[in-house]
Amino acid sequence: MLVYDSARRKSPFTDEFFSLLRYRELLNQLVSRNIKTRYKRSVLGIAWTMINPLMMMAVLAVVFSRMFSTTIEHYTVYLLASLTVWTFFSQTSSGIMTELIWGGKLLSKIYVPPSVFAISALGTSLVNMLLSLIPLFAIMLITGSPFTLSLLFLPIAILLNCMFALGVGLMLARMAIFFADVLEMYQILLMIWFYATPIIYPIGIVTDERRYLLLMNPMYYMVEVFRAPIYAGTLPDLRVTAIAVAFAFGTLTVGWWYFTRKADEFAYRV
Repeated sequence: MLVYDSARRKSPFTDEFFSLLRYRELLNQLVSRNIKTRYKRSVLGIAWTMINPLMMMAVLAVVFSRMFSTTIEHYTVYLLASLTVWTFFSQTSSGIMTELIWGGKLLSKIYVPPSVFAISALGTSLVNMLLSLIPLFAIMLITGSPFTLSLLFLPIAILLNCMFALGVGLMLARMAIFFADVLEMYQILLMIWFYATPIIYPIGIVTDERRYLLLMNPMYYMVEVFRAPIYAGTLPDLRVTAIAVAFAFGTLTVGWWYFTRKADEFAYRV
């Protein structure tokens, strides 16, 4: 019989990772459950994953297209690509907190690595993101936006966004376990963060005096590495890519360390 003793853990940082590998079957089941539960009673089912970004794009395009259509060619593609990656980030970072708080009740009954709930939220958002690429590519065809070989960079861009979103979500999840108000406060922060990121507007309209603030925003780089191959048809700028890589690896490393060092206490908090 397998007996779990938290006092015998050599390193929470690595032990949590290997525990996650042993529970990969549970991870698959959680992702499948999340997707089925979300669309179980919906008439359109999983099609909502593709319809939602289109509806949001339509609303924002009507409001802002007159302002930016002259400076941004194929503005609908620019906007939808930005919304796709932003929606993935917001759903993942928020979903990790929700998944751990509500699904974490299992932690008080049997041993389950807490990170499995975080990765399941990431997996669910990733499936939704991949599905949302279908309407994005359809809009590219309709508007005549070119398909180039730079689209082959998308898997790397998606991987970087997964790492960054997971790192942020892990840090938030640990805080949410100890302070229940974090989830509500984060929703307000997300609204501010959305408008502080060049999603609906180009970075060129920001004055030089304030642009340095925008360049300190990690989501600018996460959005840009994803958007450039789609909208501009080119690889993202090397400097932008390097900073995105640094943010992705740094955030995930810090988030994983911050999350795992107190993971043994989660069962008493949820």
